[in-house]
Amino acid sequence: MVQEVLINNDDYYVPDANQLVTEDDTPVDNFASEKQQRLLVGSLYSSLQSQTFLAAANVGVYHTDGQPAIVPDVFLSFDVQMPENWWEKQNRCYMVWRFGKPPEVVLEIVSNKEGDELGKKLKIYEHMRASYYIVYDPNQQLGEKVLRVYELRGTRYFETSEIWLEQVGLGVTLWEGKFEDRQDTWLRWCYQDGTVLLTGDERASQSEQRASQSEQRASQAEQRAKILAERLRAMGVDPDTL
Repeated sequence: MVQEVLINNDDYYVPDANQLVTEDDTPVDNFASEKQQRLLVGSLYSSLQSQTFLAAANVGVYHTDGQPAIVPDVFLSFDVQMPENWWEKQNRCYMVWRFGKPPEVVLEIVSNKEGDELGKKLKIYEHMRASYYIVYDPNQQLGEKVLRVYELRGTRYFETSEIWLEQVGLGVTLWEGKFEDRQDTWLRWCYQDGTVLLTGDERASQSEQRASQSEQRASQAEQRAKILAERLRAMGVDPDTL
């Protein structure tokens, strides 16, 4: 339990960050979950460069004084920025009272039945008032549904069949493909038309493909010009005079 030590800050009280556990250095994730987390966080930073947000994996979120942090597999919070000195104790994790708001989206990846994603964690995120809570259950540990999306309406979460998160202008979708040489089904962010947010590698690959296609078109145009010039010369016409 977090020790309740408060400090005065501009006429209101906030918990003393020095008394909070901001990290415990305990490795808990498996390869699949770690890679899935990296895909979700990385594609946000490579695709939403014009927006202000903070996304992270396995970073603690302190939401209520006197309660321990909860650690979503991934969270997304808009209109907040990473503190300049992220090594300072009060900047090492997401403290709702410092950022002024909870994350809009919290996401859990189910790897076993011990996490209580549909029970205790759901209640904590509901109390924290995260706009959306997403539970990705790739091995169907919790039932038949692979993907569950909960939307905060008033003070309660309601499960929805909508995968478009209207309040944040993003959606989630299951995508078959290869990420970092691993062919699998992945959970990905998407736009409203279903197009997925690209990773940095995917963007680089697309740029290379476009450059290659442009070179091919230029080469084909050059070849056609040569053929035309030869035909003109065969007809006694100097193409250089045209």
